[in-house]
Order: sequence, then C-alpha cells, then structure tokens
Amino acid sequence: MTQFSDLGLSQPVLQALDMKGYNTPTPIQEQAIPAVLEGRDLLGIAQTGTGKTAAFMLPGIDRLRESDNRIPFKSCRMLVLAPTRELAGQIAQAAKDYGALAGLKVHSIVGGTSVSKDRNKLHRGTDILVATPGRLLDLIDQKAFNLSGIEILVLDEADQMLDLGFIHALRRIHQLAPAERQTLFFSATMPKAIRELVGAYCNDPVQVSVTPESTTAERIDQYLFMVQADEKQSLLELILSERHQVPGKFERVLIFTRTKHGADRVVKKLGQRGIPANAIHGNKSQPQRQRALDEFKRAKTPILVATDVAARGIDIPGVSHVINYELPNVPEQYVHRIGRTARAGKDGIAIAFCAEDERAYLKDIRKTTDAEFERLALPDNFRAVVEGVGPTKPAPKQQRQRVSAKPRGGAVSDGQQRKPKRKHPSRAGKPHREGGQPGGQRSGENRGSRNANRRRGRGGQRRSAQS
Repeated sequence: MTQFSDLGLSQPVLQALDMKGYNTPTPIQEQAIPAVLEGRDLLGIAQTGTGKTAAFMLPGIDRLRESDNRIPFKSCRMLVLAPTRELAGQIAQAAKDYGALAGLKVHSIVGGTSVSKDRNKLHRGTDILVATPGRLLDLIDQKAFNLSGIEILVLDEADQMLDLGFIHALRRIHQLAPAERQTLFFSATMPKAIRELVGAYCNDPVQVSVTPESTTAERIDQYLFMVQADEKQSLLELILSERHQVPGKFERVLIFTRTKHGADRVVKKLGQRGIPANAIHGNKSQPQRQRALDEFKRAKTPILVATDVAARGIDIPGVSHVINYELPNVPEQYVHRIGRTARAGKDGIAIAFCAEDERAYLKDIRKTTDAEFERLALPDNFRAVVEGVGPTKPAPKQQRQRVSAKPRGGAVSDGQQRKPKRKHPSRAGKPHREGGQPGGQRSGENRGSRNANRRRGRGGQRRSAQS
C-alpha cells in the first residue's frame, strides 16, 4: 500500500501529516502529488470529499520551500481561488495545518468581511493566499494587491465558479497573472466550458481522473420520496422528529433548498415545531454563516438548511444525512450536494423529495449521474397530517367568548337584571325640564312642538320686519 512517504514529499510536510494522523493517500492524491512536484500543470477530476485539497496543497508547499523566493510586496507566491467563503476558509486552514512546520505565511480573503483589514494584512505580501475571485479583484482595483509574484495558481471547484458567474473574473485574473507559472485545476465535474478554460490557462496539463465524471459516491445510499410540493414540510418534520423512520441514525442533517427564501422558510417552520435549525445562504453575513457552520460542526444545532452556495463549502465528516428538500435544476449540483456526506471513509444517506414539477430534474439526475434510488413510502397517516388533523399540527388556541353585559336587542334572560343607565355627570341632580324626560332627554312630541314654535317665531319676526 502506498504511503505519503513514497510520494517524494519533504520531511516537514510528512511530519505535519503525521501530527494529523494521515498516513495513506487517497487515489487522487497518489496520482496528483508526483506530477505537481515535477512542476507540471494539472487537470484533476475527482468527486468531492476525495482529498483534492491535500492533492494540490501538499506538493504546493514543498515547491514553495524549494524555490526559496522572498515574499513579494503586496502579492503572493501561491494563489488558490475558491467559489465560496466557506470553502476558502477550509482550504486556508488546511494550508496552515499542512505547512505548520514549513514556515510559510498563509492568509485568506473573502467577501463579506472588512476590506481595510484585508489591505492591512496583505500589505507585506504572503506565501499562500486563498481567495474568492470577487474580493481579490476588489483589492487589485484599489491598488492594494497585485498578481506579479504568483508561482502557482490553483482553481478549486472551477465548474462552480462558472456556475456562480465568475467567468469574467477568472479571465481577468488569467491576464494579470504571470505567464510563467504552474496552473492546477481541480473539480468534481468537468463540463465543456471548463475544458475550454483549461486550454487557455494550462500548458500541456497532466489529467488525473479517479472516478467517472458526474457520478455519485459509492458509499452513499440514496432514497426517494415522491411527494406533493405542499406536503414536503410536513414530511420533513415527521422525519426529523423521528416519527417516520428512514434509514440511518441521525447525527448531523444537511438540508438543501434551491432558494434563499426557501431555506429561511424551512428553518422558520421547523422552529415553530420545536426543531432547532440554522440557515446558510448568500444573504447571510459572513459572521452569521460562520456561526451557523460552527454550531453545525459542534452538533449544537445539528440541522443546517442551505442553498447550493454551501454544496462545496462544508467539509464536516459527521454529516450522516443529506436531504434534498428541493431537487437542483442542474444535475451536477446533485453530486456536490450529496458529497457532503460519506466523507473521510464513512458511509452516508441521501434522501430526495420529488414533487410533480420536479420529475424532469429527477430524470436529468438519473441520466447524468447514473444514480439509483430506493423509493420510500409515505407514512400511513400522512394525508391527515398535511390536512391539519395529524400529530404535527398544534392544537388551535381556544378563543375566549366575549359575553356582553348588555344583551343585544334589549332582551334579558331569566335571573338577570338590567343595569341602571348611568347619567351624564353634567345632568346629575338637575330637575326634569318641563315636558321633558329624565336626564334631559326629550320626547319626540315635545321636540316637535318646540320646533313649531320656533318656526312661528321666526315667521313673526320676518313679518314685523316687512311691515
């Protein structure tokens, strides 16, 4: 069996791997590390969770140590581009772990954080920089950073960067980076657009592929519920409350929706049922996203609802279940979603909810990934649950009946006495007016005669004025 020591890595890197308990490389690492150490450009295709980060970071650290170049001012020697903030943070942490004994400076910059702090920490340059494309170009436009010192350029999950609209940013970075450099592409899928980009970026790259393109992990058992769109929330609540058994034991559950508002809505409704969950998506600030990930990692809140922004940014070995609350409209995204489970050699469970309007998505997923689903039956009382009479619907609040002190229509029931009418304070104690009613209220007859007198009086005045 091949060991890391057989791949030509330096002693400081091997010691760092030993400190983390890593001895045996994964297939992608075994094939990629020797080629990168030789200085070749590389195109790596591997499923998520197979160890791509170490495949480029371990030999990259060794090459930086061997060249022994000085850190360039306002630049870096190795640039790693990642599509999401979470993935960038995890790559940066891996670089710090693997290079702990190599004496290299590592920094990361992502959107949603202070730009001034990024300018300050990169003023003197760094050995390894992990960045999202948008924030990197912001600093370049502000003349706070440049790409003149790059020796190694890495694009991780390049296909998702294209999906997120970073194609123009990648082309600009390619123009600004030195032509004499080593370029490494790593991705779980390799569509035609990426191959065209590889042709522009790389020079005679070595291609490493350990699995067929767009296939799902072999250690993931995949299950399917055919359910109506308005029944998904009730089904999810039954599963998470363990009132409907599904395969596997819950440890950490990652739920995927297609939209940000959909993720927030699922979290809100779960909270109303007493099931705590967090959401992570593009509208969340970086501190909010990091806090949600930390609580998920520590199992403080073991349910996380996410959009596809997190499909490649969550590297947590303890994810036992991935639930596709809504199927992705891009079949390759299904591969990345379920790849959040079955990591670090463990098995995983993937459950998909498919509504009537998602059948076309399901067909594309089956065609693209060769996924085989085992269909699960809905619970016996599920229709009653959805219609609001089942166990998940809380009992309606009892409305207090307002009992009027004075029944309408003047009717008084037996045993009741009508309360006396309260007089206005200004009328209290005053004698009744002549011909009037108690309390200053006059009858219609008296009002009519008085009005007639007034009319006669006005007529008499007019006649006297004319005479």
